[in-house]
Amino acid sequence: MSMTAAFLQEFDNEAKTTRRVLERVPGDKLSWKPHPKSMSLGQLSIHIAGVPSTICGWASQDETVFAGPPAMPEATSLQEILAVHDRGVQTVKDSLTKIGDEGLKGMWKGTAGGATLMTMPKAALVRAIVLNHWIHHRGQLSVYLRLLDVPLPSIYGPSADENPFAARTA
Repeated sequence: MSMTAAFLQEFDNEAKTTRRVLERVPGDKLSWKPHPKSMSLGQLSIHIAGVPSTICGWASQDETVFAGPPAMPEATSLQEILAVHDRGVQTVKDSLTKIGDEGLKGMWKGTAGGATLMTMPKAALVRAIVLNHWIHHRGQLSVYLRLLDVPLPSIYGPSADENPFAARTA
């Protein structure tokens, strides 16, 4: 299996799990924060929905120039969050296919104000930020949802709310 195919397979699995978690976001609680320094539920959710396609866009370049801190938009509805997620999933699949194995072997650099912030192989960018960063924030979202007493779906195994391995009695 090619490196690109492996990333795409893993990404597709994680995207399905991420969508299940995002589907649980209560649309009437988007401004809720667990702490004053935290992102709101709406900000975190829209970040999770959009970050993979944004970072894949970086991997399509040899250098990304950052103009300042990233904007943290606030989601206006669950429908918006899911639409951003679904569009982003397709963008990532298209981008990774276009970049391909040879492109993933190339180097990427992130700069700001003329200074180099990060340099890494594009494959490492996809692993560390498209996947790991995304999964990290999904974990944050699961904590937000638990604090709001929202039942969590199974992620990598049973949750306290859903156990796909439990015997069905109905």
